[in-house]
Amino acid sequence: MNLQLQDQVILISGGAKGIGAAISKTLIEEGALPVIIDPSSEGKELVEMAKGKALHIPQRLTNEMHAKQAVEKTIEKFGKIHGLVNNAGSNDGIGLENGTPKEFADSVSRNLLHYYNLAHFALPFLKVTKGSIVNISSKTAITGQGGTSGYVAAKGAQLALTREWAAELLPYQIRVNAVIPAEVMTPLYENWLGTFPDPESKLKEITNRIPLEKRMTLPEEIAAMVVFLLSQKASHITGQHLFVDGGYTHLDRAL
Repeated sequence: MNLQLQDQVILISGGAKGIGAAISKTLIEEGALPVIIDPSSEGKELVEMAKGKALHIPQRLTNEMHAKQAVEKTIEKFGKIHGLVNNAGSNDGIGLENGTPKEFADSVSRNLLHYYNLAHFALPFLKVTKGSIVNISSKTAITGQGGTSGYVAAKGAQLALTREWAAELLPYQIRVNAVIPAEVMTPLYENWLGTFPDPESKLKEITNRIPLEKRMTLPEEIAAMVVFLLSQKASHITGQHLFVDGGYTHLDRAL
């Protein structure tokens, strides 16, 4: 399907690895101009894949100035912004019992504030293009997980902000949606599996709970939904939380 994203400029935080990389690659395939905000060196490889029709900003978004600078660099190179994918974050295991108030606040800050910051600084340019924002959240915001209060608080806030921004930005015809993955094989997920004595057994235990095909969701399957939402093919979709998880969140896992 031609999603009519040719030469559209899309910012992706954490766009060089895992789900973010899959989104960047899909955008390149659609002829878009991805701006990959990610300190990882893989961002350079994606720019090469795009034959230079992309921008890698090797920056971690640890404060508001980093977000402002990322937007400024984008405008300097491309002069416009059509979309934003807020994606960067990590499940850092800061829990209620095994955590501290400071660790909790730091976790929420790391996983949430850059979503607001990037959207805030990109907004004047999204108004011009009547663009789209997609926030990547997590099924843990719906189901809970245990032992990760900071991450889950941030992910829940991202879902709330999705609907808040969708309402606020209606006058500008800017659409805002969230995509909610569950079990997706990414480098971070592989690292987590490696903490168990028998990673293969743990993976089998997890996939047995995924109703559709008893398998992990592919990063490319998340990317397909994200890129569709960025496109005009999704022109009357806003304020939605869309699950791409093989039925994990809502179907009986005993199926």
